[in-house]
Amino acid sequence: MVDRRTLIKGGLVAGGIGVIVSTGSLFPISFARANTDKRFVFIILRGAADGLSIVMPSGDPAYMGLRGAVAPEESPEKLDSTFSLHPALTEVGKLYSQRNAIFAQAIASVYRDRSHFDGQNVLESGGAKPFAVKTGWMNRMLSLVSAEDRRAIALASAIPLAMRGQNEVYTYSLGETQSLSDDVAARVAGLYRQDPELGTLWEAAVRTLDLAGDAGKGARRGARLGALAARLLAADDGARIMMIESSGWDTHVRQKVRLDSQLRELDATVGALVGGLGQDWANTMIVVATEFGRTAAINGTGGTDHGTGGMGMVLGGGLGAAKVVADWPGLSPAQLLQNRDLRPTASTEGMIVSAVSRHFAIDPGKVRRALYSELSSIKFPTF
Repeated sequence: MVDRRTLIKGGLVAGGIGVIVSTGSLFPISFARANTDKRFVFIILRGAADGLSIVMPSGDPAYMGLRGAVAPEESPEKLDSTFSLHPALTEVGKLYSQRNAIFAQAIASVYRDRSHFDGQNVLESGGAKPFAVKTGWMNRMLSLVSAEDRRAIALASAIPLAMRGQNEVYTYSLGETQSLSDDVAARVAGLYRQDPELGTLWEAAVRTLDLAGDAGKGARRGARLGALAARLLAADDGARIMMIESSGWDTHVRQKVRLDSQLRELDATVGALVGGLGQDWANTMIVVATEFGRTAAINGTGGTDHGTGGMGMVLGGGLGAAKVVADWPGLSPAQLLQNRDLRPTASTEGMIVSAVSRHFAIDPGKVRRALYSELSSIKFPTF
């Protein structure tokens, strides 16, 4: 009997899953057993997350003068002599203590203006400027792995730019859906069964819903999202490449409270994902990035404005490392970019290339050419 089946607007969907190729047409999914144990997850923090509050340069003598009013109430976890981790990131902090976390500070993409729309376009496309490239670096990354492992999903309402391109991807939305009775769902399945394409598509959607199950039911959204991600990645016939969207990081006002809430949700996602993967965590990597950083000084409304340099995270059960990678430029007025922003000294693109190369054991030059062919040079953080 078919259970927990739903349809929502926007195409053929089961339980929030929209099975859509990156070109926008429908395609059937038939997942075989994994060819590799590697899993890769990209989490994008939309809205320009404040890296100076996430991986805090608490050892910089200028930091508290700039950021004292938005500093967290709880004591942050000390990472090294210069940097501390925001106290809301308890699960991420555990990964650091287990040598499963690398943080990159003072990084930025090649984009140097302050538009969210354009900055996210550059981050996701991997182009040298906004709208120069129509496909995404994650879709191009799929061409670097075996055909059997090009099983990609975005936990989003639509396919993000980072996953658009010639390789097939699909989506699963955690949003609310309108449930169908078992009887109606069975009737729909019967109708689709007469069509070879739609029948296969429906079965694939149902299979993904079965994998998702009631992941994280009753928990906060971040935990539900992480539990869902873990179920979809852990299954033998599940996805191997995943993108997760996280929004709401634009903290112009009341940053102290708002950022704490955002970070707790992110931390819950990471914690549930790691816990749900179990032994598969040893073969999983999570990369976290945002379109740009925020201003060094707070503004008049208890927040920060659009900046340049920021931070990124590389988390993985096989990293065997716990460190902050930073060619730290400092926060004194003379050291700031345009007297307002953290000066980037390495690139977000370089962090991504290093992470992908390390995780899949692929030559970094080959990764760079596949993901960022339009960029003449990339400054790599040293992992």
